[in-house]
Amino acid sequence: MKLLLAEDEPAMSEAVTDILEYHRYQVDAVYDGIEALDYIHGGSYDGIILDVMMPGKTGIEVLTQIRKEGCRTPVLLLTAKSQIEDRIEGLDAGADDYLVKPFAMGELLARIRAMLRRREGYQPDERKFGDLVLDSGSSELRCGGKSVVLPKVEYQMMETLMLNHGIYLSSEDLLEKVWGYDTDADVGAVWVYISYLRKRIASVGSGVKITAKRNIGYTLTF
Repeated sequence: MKLLLAEDEPAMSEAVTDILEYHRYQVDAVYDGIEALDYIHGGSYDGIILDVMMPGKTGIEVLTQIRKEGCRTPVLLLTAKSQIEDRIEGLDAGADDYLVKPFAMGELLARIRAMLRRREGYQPDERKFGDLVLDSGSSELRCGGKSVVLPKVEYQMMETLMLNHGIYLSSEDLLEKVWGYDTDADVGAVWVYISYLRKRIASVGSGVKITAKRNIGYTLTF
């Protein structure tokens, strides 16, 4: 799952980003409303977290604009304001939820999970393709009685391929979906991790293949 975090306090942004990435969310962090709009217009996100009080454009202004443009991505507002009028303003502008600072990270995670469930419906703990099972709870890739625990990047790439099976994703697509919109990594990293995943798939005895088409991309076949 890919999230945009727009929070102008560097310490808060870093703390939230760290906890989200630990829980295997992919996060793009920005620090003002104008930059948030640029990222929303240039990327594809499963959820957006907006601080209300930001320079450039406030979270409410960003939210109002993207809703007018037809963006239906769920939005969680973060704010130090607790007055009921402020909450009403945010919800009327199109927010899906509202969290007042200071907040517990556990509550933030719970609200993000709930927000994403409302958008996409229930998401199972396991994803399946062919004879492969990818377990989000344990990060295991399984086939029959064999399993292997995938490191974070391998897990995210495998999940991306499973979610898009039958669709060829270019190296650039995978780079953006797995590493993020503003990554310093290059497509060489994609090739390396494709190689790693092929070895993982073979190690559990699966018949699934990562099929490549020259100058087009990669997809899973079985």
